[in-house]
Amino acid sequence: MRILQCVPNFSEGRSPSFVRELTTVLAQFPVKLLDVSMNKDHNRADVTFFGAPDAVEAAAMALAGRALELIDMRTHKGSHPRMGAVDVVPFVPLRGMTMAEAVEIARHFGRTFAEKHQIPVFFYEEACTTEARRSLADIRRGEYEGMRRKLQDPAWIVDAGPQTLNEKSGVTAVGARMPLIAVNVNLHTQDVEIAKKIADAVRHAGGGLRFVRAIGLRVEDKGITQVSMNLMNYHKTPIHRAVELVKIEAARYGVSVKGCDLVGMIPIEALEEVVSYYLQIPGFTSKQIIEYYIPPD
Repeated sequence: MRILQCVPNFSEGRSPSFVRELTTVLAQFPVKLLDVSMNKDHNRADVTFFGAPDAVEAAAMALAGRALELIDMRTHKGSHPRMGAVDVVPFVPLRGMTMAEAVEIARHFGRTFAEKHQIPVFFYEEACTTEARRSLADIRRGEYEGMRRKLQDPAWIVDAGPQTLNEKSGVTAVGARMPLIAVNVNLHTQDVEIAKKIADAVRHAGGGLRFVRAIGLRVEDKGITQVSMNLMNYHKTPIHRAVELVKIEAARYGVSVKGCDLVGMIPIEALEEVVSYYLQIPGFTSKQIIEYYIPPD
């Protein structure tokens, strides 16, 4: 059985009706909805679903189309970097599929989406057309407000769609990748500069862990800050290693960790190293969990 996952991210995280609209759209397709996450401070939502490749691509197209109708980037404000209403659409091969097949689907989706809605599209991660565009952070640098100028740069010719900014909907990145883990580490401080310094020390671009991307943000409604991380390869940089490095760097500033938020879904095998590290059980595997052997509903 071939199973493909999709985790589109949208620039709307404050309207409960937006979530209802998304779930209504997905209910029309033979896919499994796993999770819907919203963050008011980030003003961002992401949806996780999977199914047969054709159904997943069709569902993603319908979701994206509805989101474009509901979101206006000209009035969008949020703490998380973003460049479009449909900010990013990643496809993840889960079972019975190769990454090459996921790349083919991502590029087909991106070209169709760009032509249908007249939105500039860049391909990223495994779907990238050049190594300079592999990183989503590089593509999104400048955010929505800087995209008009970016699209005038000969180095940023789009992979699909028009070479001009869609004022209402912005720019979209479409990619193929392995499962990503999004984890936020909350800090007992309101000083966002400390969070930013910790993030810079932890992320690969700042000399930190190889497969970690991180930013420091303020969480207004909680009166705290956080280091928001994306773990791009949990096999090579496990969760506990990233979290523990945040704790070490935070201690330099006399700041403690308040807790963590997991955004979206996580592979069960990613928790093996977490359990092994914190419970000091060398060699622990998910096959020691009873539910591992229980067939899904």
